[in-house]
Amino acid sequence: MDDRFRGLMLDAARLTRSGDLHEATRAIQRALAGSRDFTVPAAARADVLDGLVAVVDPAPADPDGTDEANASPPVREAAPGGSPGPSPDAAPTGSPVRAFVEPPSAPSVDAPADPSPTVEADPARDRGAFLAGSHAHGSTTRDYRLYVPPGAPGRSLPLVVMLHGCTQDPEDFAAGTGMNERAREQGFYVLYPAQSRKANPQGCWNWFKHTHQQPQRGEAGLIASMTRAVIDRHGVDPERVYVAGLSAGGAMAAIVAAGHPGLFAAAGVHSGLAPDAAASLPEALAAMQGGAQAQPSARGVTVRGEPRGRRRAVDVPTIVFHGDADRTVHPRNGEQVVEAVVRGGGPAAGARTERGTADGGRRWTRRVHAAGGDRPQAEHWVVHGAGHAWSGGSPAGSYTDPSGPDATGEMLRFFAEHRLGARRAA
Repeated sequence: MDDRFRGLMLDAARLTRSGDLHEATRAIQRALAGSRDFTVPAAARADVLDGLVAVVDPAPADPDGTDEANASPPVREAAPGGSPGPSPDAAPTGSPVRAFVEPPSAPSVDAPADPSPTVEADPARDRGAFLAGSHAHGSTTRDYRLYVPPGAPGRSLPLVVMLHGCTQDPEDFAAGTGMNERAREQGFYVLYPAQSRKANPQGCWNWFKHTHQQPQRGEAGLIASMTRAVIDRHGVDPERVYVAGLSAGGAMAAIVAAGHPGLFAAAGVHSGLAPDAAASLPEALAAMQGGAQAQPSARGVTVRGEPRGRRRAVDVPTIVFHGDADRTVHPRNGEQVVEAVVRGGGPAAGARTERGTADGGRRWTRRVHAAGGDRPQAEHWVVHGAGHAWSGGSPAGSYTDPSGPDATGEMLRFFAEHRLGARRAA
């Protein structure tokens, strides 16, 4: 890291602490643009911070605290106080992959049988319900939205946990990915944990801080605890629970999956990074520029009892989407997520390769790494010409690229191929 880069990062830290996030953003953009290895095109510079990180280290302690306890208090669900977000009845985008469709076994109702929450009013009984609630884990509390498909009571349905990116919220992410529409058609729950703006001013999950990378602790532990609470409260099928995310949410999805392989049957990482890619903001910026390296400052930090400097294996089948024109998170990071799944030290080998063109015109390359021994399956989609956006998403949400292949449908297809019990028996 040269002196100019270090100086700009110190300026960014000072500006962030003073509350001037606009100037802090400009300082970090200047630092990135001046790197010898990574040039941010003018058209993309406005997206650099919005795409992944916004908290600068050193920073005050997380105002919500660091989770120490593993106990999960009951979930609190209630009618949302603000905008109801995207209608579950909106037209779906793309061609849905019928991954979870089952014959209906119960009449449609507005919400799951639960005396405590007040359900968002919905005159159409076949729309399902979009609940709002909050969950506490240790000293940390986060809000969430939960989509409940019609006919859910009495049925053991899958659950997909969706982690939004920076500047997004659950309603925005639901609109852009079209996940609620697919859930209504195919019959599964969708949980959208919401990052607190007190914990990160831009709403980013703090994937780059080591206190949030350890199982059962920090934000990773809270997301896992929230997932378990929803499973218990709503009778979700525990064999079919999945986690996916975009950008900072994609990085956190990889961390949560790596730390809780007995909870998630599969994971989806879109435009994200591998676990242990960084333990501070400078390391995060370096990883975003060209892929994660072992960082000297991270040595001595342990994750799951192992010293950092060697990235953790992801013991969960994982599907990865990444645009090869992404100037916010270098495409090398998508490769490193796959390497963490197949446990390779270099580029993963032995993959089956397919190529095609999406209806919207984007070309894509898909590489499938079959499971072998104790190695889970990995699938890597490279979307040619795509930037930092959800492939095949709807313009109703932010950070979407409608011209790409259908990431939502392909992730659901991949998820439907995996159950926890089948993996344990393999």
